[in-house]
Amino acid sequence: MPETDFRRAIVIFGAPGRPGGRASRAMRQRVNSAHAIGRKLKHPIYIPTGAGRTEPSEAEVMRRLLLRRGIADENIMLEETAKDTLASVRAVRRLLRRHGIRGTVYAATSGFHLPRCLLLLRLAGLKARPCPAPRGRATSKAWKQWLWRAREFAALPVDTALLLWLRLLRRL
Repeated sequence: MPETDFRRAIVIFGAPGRPGGRASRAMRQRVNSAHAIGRKLKHPIYIPTGAGRTEPSEAEVMRRLLLRRGIADENIMLEETAKDTLASVRAVRRLLRRHGIRGTVYAATSGFHLPRCLLLLRLAGLKARPCPAPRGRATSKAWKQWLWRAREFAALPVDTALLLWLRLLRRL
């Protein structure tokens, strides 16, 4: 892969998949959002991230979705180690630096998750922009939507403090 050709990276944050390696609605929406912005960019690199709790990883399931949408495999970099959002941001930062990819990083995720992802990417020293948040709910169950929003409300200050602490210790 000619590293210098890629100036834009699209990070697709993981979402739990379904049994048997099937994509969840949230995962499909995130990939659709990434694909939509990728069509407007010159030479984007797609970075699906997420280890997941089962095989295949969340990142691998999203890679398969991207391939079905016509994205060439050489334009996809998997990040399969991260088990949460903060770990994804740290791993993506290392991956981008290792491959010499600079420039804007686009975050593709669900609307409720987007503010935290953008903040963490920016605090990690990356120029981050949002992909348009997917339309429609990630789930049809209203109680799950509220649960995810409550989790984001709690996770935002915790992850922010942890990332700032890691920066202070130079362990980012």
